[in-house]
Parts: sequence; structure tokens; C-alpha cells
Amino acid sequence: MPMKTSSYEITDFKNITTFQGLNAFRFIAALLVVMHHSEAIKRKNGIENFEWLGLFRNGGNAVTFFFVLSGFLITYLLLKESNRTGSIEVRKFYIKRMLRIWPLYFLLVFIGTIALPIAFSILGVNYEMPYSLSETWFYFVFFLPGLVTFIFGHHFLEPLWSIGVEEVFYLIWAPLFKISKNKILSLLLIVIFVKIILLLLSLFVIQNSLFNYIVAAFQFEAMAIGGLGAYFLYMNGQSLTQHFIFKVAVQIIVFLTVILYLTFQINIDNQFWNLIFKTPIFSPIVIDFLFLYLIICVSTVDNSLIKLRNKTLSFLGEISYGIYMYHMLVIFAAMLFIKKYLNQLGSPWNQLLFYSVIIFFTIAVSLLSKLLFENYFLGLKHKLDKNSTFKN
Repeated sequence: MPMKTSSYEITDFKNITTFQGLNAFRFIAALLVVMHHSEAIKRKNGIENFEWLGLFRNGGNAVTFFFVLSGFLITYLLLKESNRTGSIEVRKFYIKRMLRIWPLYFLLVFIGTIALPIAFSILGVNYEMPYSLSETWFYFVFFLPGLVTFIFGHHFLEPLWSIGVEEVFYLIWAPLFKISKNKILSLLLIVIFVKIILLLLSLFVIQNSLFNYIVAAFQFEAMAIGGLGAYFLYMNGQSLTQHFIFKVAVQIIVFLTVILYLTFQINIDNQFWNLIFKTPIFSPIVIDFLFLYLIICVSTVDNSLIKLRNKTLSFLGEISYGIYMYHMLVIFAAMLFIKKYLNQLGSPWNQLLFYSVIIFFTIAVSLLSKLLFENYFLGLKHKLDKNSTFKN
């Protein structure tokens, strides 16, 4: 009798329709961002916090994971389209990205620059916005929201900086991909090499804060490393997933290393740990490849120790964009209404109350946003995708 394959086993690596498990990863990464910002805001408000533990300082790592994941998925999508049609429809690519990203992005810009200042004035909320619309509209419209933070300091819309980075990446990636055609591997390696050169310049040559911020923020090397994973998966298929590096023993080492790093990244201080995880330029690239390993292993390796096929996690991953975008507003609102109770309650009850409120309302707002707002635009995107079999 022929051997049965699992319903998730991939048989055609050039025609993957859905990468299983990645939605769960999206939710976990978004939750780490929520935890990071929650603890930082609790500290600023004089509330007991866990900022001393590395687990609650993973906002940057979570965003880097999103960058690697974006590079992986977008590069695979473009490879698939190029192989199927012989070209890349750049205009269609742009429209689909716009329908997915722009509606919620600009809704948050409207809320953070117009609606909230008006609401604060009407309600008499004692909060002074660090910027005005007239001072920042240019940065938001042209997807440079990170410069708002750089110039004006922390604010409600701070998480939008990573959306701006991804949009700039999308803007240049599809045309470059189309031009490069059969030289995609060279393109990916060039992006990584150029970014390393820029990082070296920012460390040792150019002492300009704006230049250094832009170089650090635009993590195109993380997206290119994700793209490398997609390229080798697409070109090598099953031989890659059956490679020695995905044997169970190696999986155990890598998974434990990532868990240890995410939990205690700032709490461990020894020569070997600092070399691997705290060395400029080198360590971020190591972390990018560790994240890429997780993405490929969980979504394509049949004997992966971690599957992440849980329906609840997958559902939460579908609204992770909203969780990422709305959570700062929810945290601020929670501080406004329950701060006095948090100060009165002792640990662990204050932590339980805080995270119960934050997680519940962030998920609720994100779900409503998707159902009542985002799904309309996703429906338009789906019409463009009707001739495509790629669903991520």
C-alpha cells in the first residue's frame, strides 16, 4: 500500500499555497510587541513592571521577525509569479500591498493626528501631543513615520515606523526583482552586503544621528535574509527541508537557543553569549537567520518539533496586524481608566488585571476593525488574487 501523507505535508515546493503555522508566529510576535510597550509605559507611570526581564524587552526582536517573514513570503510570491508568468506585474503587486496595508495605516494616522487631539480637547484629558498634523503629515504620507519618533520623541503612532520600512521595501523590491530575473540570489546577497557596509560606516565613519537612525531602522538585510530562505526553498524544495540542519537534534538546539535568547537576552552577561548575541552587525544577522530557521522549519519541515497548527493561534494571527497597530491606543486608554486600581492592587493581581484588560480589548478592537473595516479592502485584494493560488 502507498504511504499516506499528512494533510499538511508539502509535495510541490514551487506551488505552496499556504505556509502553515506562520499565522501563529505572527500573533506571538505581535504579543511580544504588546508586552514590550506595556512594561515601558507601566514604568513611565510608576507602576510595578517587568522591564528587567528579557522576555518583556522583545519589541525590536519581534519587529525583526516580521521583517524576515515579510522578505520570505514576498520573495517566494515573486519567484512563484515569475516562474508561472515569466514576469512580475509590478502594478498589481503594488495595488495588493496597498489594499492590505494602507487602509489601517492611514486610519491610525487619522486617529493619532486628528481624532485624538480633538477628543482630548473635548474631554479635557491632560495629555499634550508631542507633534501636530502640520508638522508630521509629510512623514506619514510618504511612509517615513520613524522620523516622527526621531524628531518628536515617543508617541501613539510609534509602531507605524516598521510599516513604513516594509512599504519602502515593497516599493523597490518588485521592480528590482523584475529587472534581476535570473540573478535573484545575487540581488539578495548584494542587499545584505550593502547594508553591512552602511552599518560599518555608521559605526566607525559617519557620526550623524539621522544617518545612523535610518541605517538601523531600515532593516532590509533582515528582509533579504528572509528572501534567501524563500529562494533556497523554492529552488531546492524537499532536499532543503531534509537537510541535516533540520534533523531533530539540530531543531532542539536551535529552538532552545531561541527560547533562551528571547527570555533572557538582556539578563545573561558572559563572553560567549555577548559574542553571539551582543556583537554589532554580526549578532543581528545571526538572529535573522535563527528567525528564518524557525519560519522554514515550522511551515515546511514535515518532522518539525513545533507545528503551531492551533486554530486559535492561527485565528489570532489573522488579526495580528490590527493587534500591532491598535495596542498603543489600548494601553493608553487602560492607563487612563485603571491606573489608580493598578497602584492599589499588589502583585500579581495588578499584573493580572492589567494584561487581562490590555489583551482583551486589543483583540476585541482588532477583530472589530477586521470585520467592519479591513475586510472590505481585503475583499478587493482577493478579487485581484483570484487567478493566484498563493494565500499568505
